[in-house]
Amino acid sequence: MMQTRILIIEDHVLVREAMALTLAQVGEGVVCEQASNATDALALLEADPDCDLLVVDLMLPEINGFSLLGVVAKRFPDVPALVVSALDDRESVQRAMKAGASGFVSKASPSNTLIEAVRTILAGGVFTPEAASGADGGNRNRRASMAFAERFQLTAAQGRVLELVAQGKSNRDIAEFLGLSEGTVKVHVSAILRALGVTSRAQALLLMTRAGLRV
Repeated sequence: MMQTRILIIEDHVLVREAMALTLAQVGEGVVCEQASNATDALALLEADPDCDLLVVDLMLPEINGFSLLGVVAKRFPDVPALVVSALDDRESVQRAMKAGASGFVSKASPSNTLIEAVRTILAGGVFTPEAASGADGGNRNRRASMAFAERFQLTAAQGRVLELVAQGKSNRDIAEFLGLSEGTVKVHVSAILRALGVTSRAQALLLMTRAGLRV
């Protein structure tokens, strides 16, 4: 059985343990490691960078979650991060995504939202409070988006861009949301169009609509 290694970075022991119990429901083979601060988390990653997902609190002692996301993005760019925080205002969400997070879940959310977010990110998608508010319809659209990306053998980065394209976001919006330059987003979109065998964004949206995505 393949293991899925998740590192929970949270300074409150009870919260960490509750998250670990919840994340065990993501699927078989999930192994949760725990760190109470960014320094310990980085040491664990240095010792073994083969990690599938980080679950990061923003209000960490000494080095906060925003700073940790920036370090991880530079030193461990292949390790995605999900922020789970009580700081769930729009500014904090956007700042976390710009810092390199692949998703954001408010600590006020139910456990099934955390599970859905983890599954989405492990499959190469992006999860935000905006996506969670779509309830079942939003979940179905994310699943359809991931299946569509897999069908055309898109990379994880291209899949994230595709999901936001399917939500009708412009290149500028996508760049701001993911913390990328607009030029990088354009490169991703061009690669997506080539993979889909279409020549325009409109044709890509039509193809996604036919595949069952809500655009």
